[in-house]
Amino acid sequence: MSIRAGRTPRSTFSIISTLITNGPMCPKEISDKLDMAPRTVSFALKKLLSEKILRRIPNLLDMRRPKYHVNMAQARDLLEKYRNTPYVSSVHPLVWRKMA
Repeated sequence: MSIRAGRTPRSTFSIISTLITNGPMCPKEISDKLDMAPRTVSFALKKLLSEKILRRIPNLLDMRRPKYHVNMAQARDLLEKYRNTPYVSSVHPLVWRKMA
């Protein structure tokens, strides 16, 4: 699997943006924050994990709800690659500043 514009759900870019802005979150928190179906979030997280753009870290307060953390180098490469596409043009400017 690889991340390609047109073949990747827009939710993946929204999730990356949210995690960069808000820090590590569990799928339920992401789903609530973005007002997305849990199934959509789960699918996007699997795709991002397989590409090593995200890392799953244990939640020591509740081991049933792992947190997801962004691999900034990988995310930067991906967002730069698709910077001028409709997928990434909606990424908040604060995200670009945090990655610089």
